[in-house]
Amino acid sequence: MTRHDLTHPVTDGMTVYPGDPPVSVGDAATMTDDGYRVSRLELGSHAGTHVDAPAHTEPDGRTLDSYDVDEFALDARLVAVDADAREPIEPDAFPERVDADLLVIHTGWDAHWGTEQYENHPYLTAAAAERVVALDCHLAVDCFSPDPTGRKDEREPEGVPAHHALLGSEKLVFENLTGLGALPESFRFRAYPLRVDGDGAPVRAVAEV
Repeated sequence: MTRHDLTHPVTDGMTVYPGDPPVSVGDAATMTDDGYRVSRLELGSHAGTHVDAPAHTEPDGRTLDSYDVDEFALDARLVAVDADAREPIEPDAFPERVDADLLVIHTGWDAHWGTEQYENHPYLTAAAAERVVALDCHLAVDCFSPDPTGRKDEREPEGVPAHHALLGSEKLVFENLTGLGALPESFRFRAYPLRVDGDGAPVRAVAEV
């Protein structure tokens, strides 16, 4: 078995979704001053590679601690999508049926991580998100969001309709994956978050091939 790390490193000042809290990684105690090391981490619940729980967008949505640990180990199907900046991904990009728990959308947009272009990722239409739900799958993407980041064109949807379709159906959404190009079509996906009564949390996402 080969394991592939699909996680962006957590670093001081790393890329975050516009408006989210900045990430700070510093020293709380050092070997020189204290004889041991403790780091101070400050970050939002959706920093870096992370998972969205329904409570992220749904008023009565489930929080992460309500999910059994087994629900973060999933049979995954990789779907490669050739899409340009801010291009909508339609339902026909996905198979009509899958033998998997998770659809992992590979756009290659992780190549823009750390740049302004990262905000201009492709996105799922509401109908595409509903197709994922109809397949009874969770979703993972290699960009900020299945919805557009910001609204830069009147043709783009307002709000977060893809999130509502997915999280409103109690599907998990994993965001900011990286390194999907090295994976086969089918693999085992593991991404365990903190056990927190919250709307999301960073994960260490791993593919087992």
